[in-house]
Amino acid sequence: MNITEKILARAAGLKEVQPGEIIEAQVDLAMTHDGTSPPTIKTFRQMAKRVWDPERIVIVYDHNVPANNQGSAEFQRITREFAREQGIKNIYTHGEGICHQVLPEKGYIKPGMVVVGADSHTCTYGAFGAFATGMGATDMAAIFASGQTWFMVPFAYKIRVQGTLGKFVTAKDVILNIIGKIGSDGATYKSLEFCGDTIDSMDVSGRMTMNNMAIESGAKNGIMEPNLNTLSYLEERKVSGFDIIHSDIDSTYEREYEFQVDDLEPQLACPHNVDNVKPVSKTLGTHIDQAVIGSCTNGRLEDLRIAAEVLGDKHVHDDVRLIIVPASRQIYLDAMEEGMIETFLQAGALICNPGCGPCLGAHMGVLTEGEVCVSTTNRNFVGRMGDPHSEIYLANPAVVAYSAIYGEIKDPRE
Repeated sequence: MNITEKILARAAGLKEVQPGEIIEAQVDLAMTHDGTSPPTIKTFRQMAKRVWDPERIVIVYDHNVPANNQGSAEFQRITREFAREQGIKNIYTHGEGICHQVLPEKGYIKPGMVVVGADSHTCTYGAFGAFATGMGATDMAAIFASGQTWFMVPFAYKIRVQGTLGKFVTAKDVILNIIGKIGSDGATYKSLEFCGDTIDSMDVSGRMTMNNMAIESGAKNGIMEPNLNTLSYLEERKVSGFDIIHSDIDSTYEREYEFQVDDLEPQLACPHNVDNVKPVSKTLGTHIDQAVIGSCTNGRLEDLRIAAEVLGDKHVHDDVRLIIVPASRQIYLDAMEEGMIETFLQAGALICNPGCGPCLGAHMGVLTEGEVCVSTTNRNFVGRMGDPHSEIYLANPAVVAYSAIYGEIKDPRE
């Protein structure tokens, strides 16, 4: 069996499972945020009176923090009262950060876990060798009530990545290149297992970025076997009591892909699909009105370091709004300590509180008709950041920062 099949077999109490098989699995951790908690709670009330285990539920306010309208404030009130009623102590209400950054940062994620979240980018936790996937509010309500859910065991794609990334070429470019080849629906309900020497040497931030965007190819989950960087990350957070699960040498895959990244240039997902991927050389000169560095994809400390290096003592172009959103409070504090926040402010950037911010077009950085944004976020669908007649390009932090200086898409390798 491969790593995903082994985790699901153990969660279902079975010796082995086969792709396509329907199983009932025990859930190790369930997560909701301020946007998905109220519909989950509403459905839960029709099923049960008490959650199955308040210690295994984590709630994070991140989509509209602080509340940007009356509806958001009401959602947060409902969620806060439910957590108090149910004895859910693991709730972060005051801008701790984006759920997909907060959970690993606070030590909730372990290799081998089954993690479900009422958010599609829950697959981020595959970076730690966990089976992690997103679900809707109805399914999450059933998990809140029972601690169990059903899965169809996914067929797996093996994605081997080899080579060394060049200067200002990042994990974001690797995953965009992969999605460009596979397609936005090319891995629907598949398990993407990433491996190869590039993955083995990749830092935790990059690994999270790649698994975060597995869903953008339609995948059920992305997953990697933990490397030394992952184990160090877990040790720093005093995470223990886990087994590292490996795929068998003779495990089978529905498809296998090979990617060589030695000569990879920065990649951009062009409007209006994540699989509309082009190298930066094919997008040079595109005028931009807004640049965003942040999100659960690229709002980590390593991303901010890249942006600060590119900006240096330069200033953002007069036509551009550069918005920087640290993925968590801890990242914000670390960026302050390293002097990056001052660099950003001196450059003319706007620094927003930790959260999802502009990514979903609901809170800060909304685009109007005809505006163009280059962003480190994970989706560029029509209307994603506001007006349906605006456009979004997805790129790595170096491309976004460098483009912000010149008011047009530029190659930071210059």
